[in-house]
Amino acid sequence: MKKKNLIIFGTRPEAIKMAPLVKKFLQYPNKFETKVCITAQHREMLDQVLDFFKIKVDYDLDLMRADQNLYVLTSDIVTNLKPVLEDFEPDFVYVHGDTTTTMAASIAGFYSGAKVCHVEAGLRTFNKRSPFPEEVNRNIASCVSDYHFAPTKTSRDNLLNENIKESNVLVTGNTVIDALKYSIDIVNSDKFLDQEIELLKKTINVGKRLVLVTGHRRENHGQGFINICSALKEIAQTNKDIQIIYPVHLNPRVQEPVYNLLGSVENIHLIKPLSYPAFVWLMNKSYLILTDSGGVQEEAPSLGKPVLVMRDTTERPEALQVGTVLLVGTDKSKIIKETNRLLNSKSNYDTMSKLHNPYGDGKASERIVDYILNI
Repeated sequence: MKKKNLIIFGTRPEAIKMAPLVKKFLQYPNKFETKVCITAQHREMLDQVLDFFKIKVDYDLDLMRADQNLYVLTSDIVTNLKPVLEDFEPDFVYVHGDTTTTMAASIAGFYSGAKVCHVEAGLRTFNKRSPFPEEVNRNIASCVSDYHFAPTKTSRDNLLNENIKESNVLVTGNTVIDALKYSIDIVNSDKFLDQEIELLKKTINVGKRLVLVTGHRRENHGQGFINICSALKEIAQTNKDIQIIYPVHLNPRVQEPVYNLLGSVENIHLIKPLSYPAFVWLMNKSYLILTDSGGVQEEAPSLGKPVLVMRDTTERPEALQVGTVLLVGTDKSKIIKETNRLLNSKSNYDTMSKLHNPYGDGKASERIVDYILNI
């Protein structure tokens, strides 16, 4: 009898990291019946990823609403998953990481009686307010999950320290590396045509080093983003030989300080959020990346790009330990100092860019499928 898999996600980062797993399970049609359910916690950006990876959606809850809050979103996900779970009756429900979709779907899967499988399990900052609400989301998912697919040994150890049964934890690497390897091959192909990439080619000055910036974290809203923007402005004005490209998140609390403080700086390009393939292409063209994103901390080292993390904590300590990323928080002086150090010292840059990525070899999805095959 086929094992029935329901893979649930709702945001663009989840879609990127779950797409390789969906595609891998679909390679075994005689062993698995696999269906995809999206909450559409994000809508437009999520659809772009699904199109790029050619993922067919079986259930679309379409829950994104203007000004939605965590209370409504959480209850909507649990309530709307009930008929999906009753219709498909999956043996296994897969959730990813630490979003509100992850937390609510893990609870719904537990209620249904399915075995809950947590991909990218075991990440911890041990501070429930940072990142908010992600740290609590992933802890809740761990509590109700039956199988835990940890990206690294550190993540596995976190789970074992929480008394998770060792036989139910598997170190897989991170599926984002699976996705990145697949994507780089496509976007670098002469046959791949993308309007956003063509526009980026016209925006970028090939004679200047490119510093890529992303930022969206709730804990950085307010003074944090003011500090970040002030630092970027000074970096741009004192390093005329670089260009900063910043795809600005759609949240008004991000857009307001960014456009107010950086909109008139000559060598800073503020652009709309990019599709996943265009962002992968831009990462690959960049010299240095400043971000508060978790996924970028994992992806960029595989491309040899140093990362300065604009957060005070990270649930990805492996990259810190290896040295592929450096925490700078939202401290203006530290952001400026460490950016200038990498821009002005080739030896420091080379040391950081040539280090080994601790997040895997691109075979995480294969390991997960093999594990489920043998249950």
